[in-house]
Amino acid sequence: MLQGQHPGGERGVAGGATHWEVMGREGSVALATPGLFHLFVWTKISISLGRKSRLAGITRVAEIPRNSYSIAMRFFDAHTHIHFAAFAEDSAEVIQRALDAGVWMLTVGTQRDTSKSAVEIANQYTEGVYAAIGLHPVHTTESYHDEKELGGGEAAKAFVSRGEEFDFEYYLELARDPKVVAIGECGLDYYRPANYEFDTKVRIRQIEVFKKHIQIAQEAGKALMVHCRPTKGTENAYEDLHELLEEMKPTVPIVIHFYVGGPVLTKKFVDAGYHFTLGGVITFARDYDESIALIPLDRILSETDAPYVAPEPYRGKRNEPLYIPAIVRKLAELKGVSYDEMAQITFENATRIFKMN
Repeated sequence: MLQGQHPGGERGVAGGATHWEVMGREGSVALATPGLFHLFVWTKISISLGRKSRLAGITRVAEIPRNSYSIAMRFFDAHTHIHFAAFAEDSAEVIQRALDAGVWMLTVGTQRDTSKSAVEIANQYTEGVYAAIGLHPVHTTESYHDEKELGGGEAAKAFVSRGEEFDFEYYLELARDPKVVAIGECGLDYYRPANYEFDTKVRIRQIEVFKKHIQIAQEAGKALMVHCRPTKGTENAYEDLHELLEEMKPTVPIVIHFYVGGPVLTKKFVDAGYHFTLGGVITFARDYDESIALIPLDRILSETDAPYVAPEPYRGKRNEPLYIPAIVRKLAELKGVSYDEMAQITFENATRIFKMN
């Protein structure tokens, strides 16, 4: 938590002697072998026969606009908050339109109540929606009030005025739910001392609670979803994170969410075997390109962090999982691979890291 363009497609996988392709502006997507072909797009298409031919058979080509989806492609939003107050009126619709577009998601808790609701909402779906549970570092002490997260009621305002005492057994019990695939978001946030003077006590408290999350992740055998945000103009939180993880040496996968670290620390995290989620900011800021270049493809995950930081061309709107293809498209450009390859890579990385195979 802080505070796209829709895909065309580029896959060409033959099935049998002939196969069907859907042509987007940047390539083609093989949808199915004859007899299994069902094409669902929301825009009218025109079928052009004979555009291509091969001795093995005829490829039938359908021209589709860039803002339509291929049912053959899947995406994974590795960090979203579709159970937050920002989605109180339409969370089911937000989830369904993402699933209809081939987007799976991990909805992430930030304190006791949002962690519980993340688990509850994930259990409403057989597949495609999963949960992470934990206590965000800003909620370990007095913090700012974010209505998008907790709503605008007096109970929410009272909560942020005091922070939360971390209940190890409560979170451990939540972690045992089969739909929980990660622990967090947890970690270090030195960025915004909104309602309190950031000092050593706050830092020590965040570190103590973070270590307890690591213990739960180890006991549950589930990935650690890390929030790490340094003081502006520094990398102090990332430096502390590196030191802490070197000290604790967790054996579960480490996922650093909404990563914006510099090249030096990126190299250290890569060498340590960590994974990185990258969000909407990469579509409109070039500050992180050098670090992204250092991250191997098998360590990259895509995220929206919805409802925050919508990617281009949706900036200024409430973010949602449906926009993840815009981030995947930019990742593909930055990493020099095709769009459909990046979609497959990020999806497969997520299912491996979060053990959803």
